[in-house]
Amino acid sequence: MVDPESGLSLTIARIVQRLQGSSLHSQLERQARVSLHKPEIKLESLKEDIKDFLKTSGWEKKLQNAVYSELNVFPSPCHPAAPPEHMKEPLAYMRKAQRPISEQKELLNKWNEMGTDEPDLSLFRPVYAPKDFLEVLMNLRNPNYENGEQPSFRNHLGLIQVPLKVKDIPELKEDFSELGLNIGQLGIDDSAQVPPEFFENEHVRVGQKVLAEQDSAAAQQYVRQGCPTALRADLWALILNISNQPEDILYYEQLKSNVIQHDLLVDSLIYKDVKLTASNDDYYFVFEDYLYQVLLCFSRDTSVLEHFTYSSATPPKSYIRGKLGIEECAVFYPPNVAPLCFLYHEPSRLYQIFREMYVRFFFRLHSISSHPSGIVSLCLLFETLLQTHLPQLFYHLREIGAQPLRISFKWMVRAFSGYLATDQLLLLWDRILGYNSLEILAVLAAAVFAFRAVNLMEVTSLAAAEAVLADLSTLKVMPLLQIFLFATVT
Repeated sequence: MVDPESGLSLTIARIVQRLQGSSLHSQLERQARVSLHKPEIKLESLKEDIKDFLKTSGWEKKLQNAVYSELNVFPSPCHPAAPPEHMKEPLAYMRKAQRPISEQKELLNKWNEMGTDEPDLSLFRPVYAPKDFLEVLMNLRNPNYENGEQPSFRNHLGLIQVPLKVKDIPELKEDFSELGLNIGQLGIDDSAQVPPEFFENEHVRVGQKVLAEQDSAAAQQYVRQGCPTALRADLWALILNISNQPEDILYYEQLKSNVIQHDLLVDSLIYKDVKLTASNDDYYFVFEDYLYQVLLCFSRDTSVLEHFTYSSATPPKSYIRGKLGIEECAVFYPPNVAPLCFLYHEPSRLYQIFREMYVRFFFRLHSISSHPSGIVSLCLLFETLLQTHLPQLFYHLREIGAQPLRISFKWMVRAFSGYLATDQLLLLWDRILGYNSLEILAVLAAAVFAFRAVNLMEVTSLAAAEAVLADLSTLKVMPLLQIFLFATVT
């Protein structure tokens, strides 16, 4: 274990090292040099005067936001003496096989109309479906935990058999206290039946003030009560510390250039995924071109691999054509980006937000770990909540062969994207950003079962249970969460 003082020193050193290679560092240096020509900067108090200048000119706030962003992304530091197997190395990344010049020109010309392209995808199949991933999770066991093969009172009645610590309702109430019944919420108190002067107008005014202050921590606290639609894009960008500077736009253009020049096997998987999902979705089909652009660029972004140095996961991979199985030629397979298209219409900014959402949150839904926001813990939390607070329903569904997790898993692994109405999905993701946690996905999944409990008690098969829960598009997220957490007798 690292003692708190040493841990703080390691954290500071790590953040300093990260920021020294950033554009913010060079901008601060440039501003400090500019300040030397100002009359208020005195030689005898040079250090303090420059600090004061950077503070009054707003650069201190930008530095605070950058530090806060780093703290949210990186885990606790390892001990310097930790063995090599405890520190994962980033995957090597080599230059890809180049497309022919004629193909490059053709792709560049149709960059903004890729949805009209109809490549032959008949031979391609998706890498895996949620049900395949669930089968893997169901077979996980802890070799250090002796729990005989024969069923006993100690066996977990659900599908997940890994004994991880998950929270109960009282702990969740404490963690999500801002969702309480007596606290105003967007998603409830902004409905047509509630006069806006009661909550909505003041909440918007506070949101505008938070944006004016440009404080990431304050923005994160604010969105726990939901984001006004007009402010959501800027508030999310502030929380994620995305400013879309010229160098960020240039980086996106470089990724675009890599897509144009290099042909990857994963490109066909991306085409197939978008055609099977967003292209047939009533909410997202209009963003088909954006999806191709962002996901193809994402597959070329080597910086995304950095987060696997502190994740227990190995990224899902595809390979360069002709290089199947060669580790240095591996690329990774990304998740869905469609809901963000409602907020961001500039490709470079949309890309940055998506990438940051992925490396902070959504990679945990596609990898196996013991993290509280990891998919294993979320599945166990969901099953535990149902067993504890809806035992009759859980036992009934289990007896008819309709284990609840078989139904809810696809909701959680996709963070409810494609299942909820878009306005409700964005309200849910507000809370993910606000609490820096994915645990609310498991709570909502349990709340949906509680809401449909009467109907579910009548079903006699898995198919019938799935039919009861087939359409979530009419559900309201915040009332469900509040009732399950704060109006349930514990």
